[in-house]
Amino acid sequence: MRTQVGIIGAGPSGLLLSQLLSLRGIDNVVIEKQSRDYVEARIRAGVLESGTVDLLEEAGVGARMHREGLVHGGFSVAFGRRCERIDMAGLTGDSVMIYGQTEITKDLFEARQEGGGRIICEAADVQVHDFDSAMPSITYAKDGQAHTVRCDIIAGCDGYHGVCRASVPRDALDEIEKVYPAGWLGVLSETPPVDDELIYVHNDRGFALCSMRSTSRSRYYIQCTADDNVDAWSDDRFWDELKYRLPEDKADNLLTGPSIEKSIAPLRSFVAEPMRFGQLFLAGDAAHIVPPTGAKGLNLAARDVRNLWQACCAFYEENDTSLLDAYSSNCLKHVWRAERFSWWFTSITHKLSDAPFDRSLQLAELDYYTSSDAGRMTIAENYVGNLDT
Repeated sequence: MRTQVGIIGAGPSGLLLSQLLSLRGIDNVVIEKQSRDYVEARIRAGVLESGTVDLLEEAGVGARMHREGLVHGGFSVAFGRRCERIDMAGLTGDSVMIYGQTEITKDLFEARQEGGGRIICEAADVQVHDFDSAMPSITYAKDGQAHTVRCDIIAGCDGYHGVCRASVPRDALDEIEKVYPAGWLGVLSETPPVDDELIYVHNDRGFALCSMRSTSRSRYYIQCTADDNVDAWSDDRFWDELKYRLPEDKADNLLTGPSIEKSIAPLRSFVAEPMRFGQLFLAGDAAHIVPPTGAKGLNLAARDVRNLWQACCAFYEENDTSLLDAYSSNCLKHVWRAERFSWWFTSITHKLSDAPFDRSLQLAELDYYTSSDAGRMTIAENYVGNLDT
């Protein structure tokens, strides 16, 4: 098989890139090791910056998002006995959209199917070859037969554990990582959210977050230990712990119910440098991971996709390689801004130490940043992505 761009990974990054390329007439193939049902069922976050919303609209997959998504102009930070609202819309003129990554993936799969896109799911033994040459290729097995895809460019959208970054020679890659001594225990439930907007909670027992997927479906998180076991957390235990950590008025209004999904996610900051190796380009979680506190993971992936899409368009339409050459540096500038904010917001809202000095310092930081005009603006600008222009 011959194509122009071979895309590994059918998550939102790979599918969005495929959709955008196809709309410009650039041939591509998506190769995914899991089934479509498996990919569509993965539960992920869904706080979208306006730039991500714009890119989904440009890809022609924004209709359901605008019908069902929730526009948020602010969020709250609770600590001590206070609950302070960050007015993103008032401070920056911008907002975020609440729309689950699971739904984005479904929309993109449907769009690629309607557009005749080539998506090969349940591909085994996926490998990338000769990406340091002008003739890279991808091999995989399907239904007991071996296949080869020859292409000009390989887009590695296959996540942190994918084959693309693992195929890069170790001496050509810097992997910079910070692992936090905590995880997020998340519960999805068919219950109305406790508030109209997200609430980030600092508590002596650990962090909590009240989020949502719709007006009738809630997503809640509590900080747990990095080695915790989800089986140790019954629904009742989770709800009791969440209520303890919430401000009293919010806890009184919390509606509980059976969990639809329950999982633990580790907290990690990770960056791979560079993000280009010959004709292999890493995007999304294949290149970087952020703690979910700052809601940057999907938005960073969308920014990578936009950069790679524009670079491919310049290459195929104008024979201009300058954007391909600048891809890694352009992406990493925004990656490190997001890494900094996600690390900082995590460090002041989570219980990462039992030291009294550290806990008191967190409260002082929260007090300053939620009381000061400059502090609120800093949080708002970073959260909506205004600094990532």
